[in-house]
Amino acid sequence: MVILEDLLYTEEHLWVKADQDNSRAMIGITDYGQGRIGAVSSLDLPSVGDEFVVGDCFATLENSVGEVTELICPVSGSVASVNEQLIDSPEFINDDPYDDGWIMVMKLVTPEELDDLMDASDYEKYVEEARIKDEEADEIEDPDDLLEVEE
Repeated sequence: MVILEDLLYTEEHLWVKADQDNSRAMIGITDYGQGRIGAVSSLDLPSVGDEFVVGDCFATLENSVGEVTELICPVSGSVASVNEQLIDSPEFINDDPYDDGWIMVMKLVTPEELDDLMDASDYEKYVEEARIKDEEADEIEDPDDLLEVEE
């Protein structure tokens, strides 16, 4: 799993890379996030000029088994550009999530929202906790252990 030091991260497994003056930010899916989604087969991108606030769904991805994932906007602003390569080559999200797999660039209206995102260290801890929870959920309990039988 790759976590880059110079990015910010969300609990929804998106990465954000702000420019030097925090007026624009590039957004994509983390390596861990794309692994959880599976092979991306198609996506609906936002349009340039669309406006979003934190918590809005800005795009959807569909994986190879037909599961749809909504991407939740990590910052507020308007879409400055989208990665149109992804329309014909959605596999870039899986193959190269931090470079060719970027999704959009936003003009930020509230740069202070960047302070609410995780740095690489905090995201690494968050992912580790998520992995542990996933493993615990995957463990199948023995039904006989659930029954207390007194003899």
